[in-house]
Amino acid sequence: MPELAPTVAIIGGGQLARMLAEPAAALGIPLRLLAEAEGVSAAQVIPDTLVGDHRDLEALRKVTDGAAVVTFDHEHVPTDHLRALAEAGVAVRPGPEALVHAQDKAVMRARLSALDVPCPRWAVVATVEEVAGFGLPCVLKVTRGGYDGRGVWVVREPADADEAFETAAATGVQVLAEELVDFRRELAAQVVRSPSGQAAAYPVVASTQLDGICHEVVSPAPGLDAELATHAQHVALRIAQELDVVGMLAVELFETSDGRVLVNELAMRPHNSGHWSQDGAVTSQFENHLRAVLDLPLGSPAPRAPWTVMVNILGGPARADGSQVGRLYDGYPHALARDPRLRVHLYGKELRPGRKVGHVNAYGDDLEDCLERARHAAAWFRGDLGDESE
Repeated sequence: MPELAPTVAIIGGGQLARMLAEPAAALGIPLRLLAEAEGVSAAQVIPDTLVGDHRDLEALRKVTDGAAVVTFDHEHVPTDHLRALAEAGVAVRPGPEALVHAQDKAVMRARLSALDVPCPRWAVVATVEEVAGFGLPCVLKVTRGGYDGRGVWVVREPADADEAFETAAATGVQVLAEELVDFRRELAAQVVRSPSGQAAAYPVVASTQLDGICHEVVSPAPGLDAELATHAQHVALRIAQELDVVGMLAVELFETSDGRVLVNELAMRPHNSGHWSQDGAVTSQFENHLRAVLDLPLGSPAPRAPWTVMVNILGGPARADGSQVGRLYDGYPHALARDPRLRVHLYGKELRPGRKVGHVNAYGDDLEDCLERARHAAAWFRGDLGDESE
């Protein structure tokens, strides 16, 4: 079969890789996947799948052989392996020198501070005494490997720091202390950048976290001062340029009570805060990520409607035997009949309590209506509502 377009290799078989498959099919771009196991989320929709460990350099060489570019579903591929691929001529996007800032929080903080990017006060700490010297209360984070609230501890007294140091010692990483920011809400500024330097900024969104996991996103952030929104976009665009990011960059931000934004985290891939763009933007984050890594002209990030709300579907409480109630598919008749404009995205994942298994998007002219529709649908899929709900 003749090659119709350059192949994009993706490392990691989660839902982000799965959601790259839809725009890739529309654009006629072949995908090749390195999945961590048979039948994981992305492997269900990407036929050209190899099963292997992202920490295995030979598996990485195999999946990238003949591919035009390699990109990522997660940031956990060892930096040295990425350098080895780049030295062998593989187009790694984002490259290892950029991606390390999303892999290692201490490296990120040092570089952003050097660039005078607004961040919380921070320090790398090695003992409980150093945490006390930094100042309590504070937040402790392992520098590598944490995600969705894992590897993060709020420390109000010295004894609260023990678990952080135990985790760091067990995994061979450092501990980062950050000030406990008095923030009004969490925002996210997403931008996309191509190797040729073209860049585009999505509307700044407001995100709500539940148990350390993104629960819902509103685009654009309601009531956000226009100048502060523009400033947040400029911060994200500057980070993308200075770090030479290729592809999507999500900059998670704190909006402080005194009207500033501080950078919390970076993600150099499609991100939960951008899932609204699948249905609410002219060009989704997933399509623009593919366009960027292939150095194609970027699509417009402009919104299609005044408001879009994304609510994650999480696995609900388990029965006494540990099993989940019902199937997500069983939620379709009610949710789709009640709201024909609703957009549902399921990840093909086994239900587990608290696990992200899908999301819903609702868009329109009225924010409260969008919020009600999206929240109702997500609650229905979770099984939080009875049959009497309308």
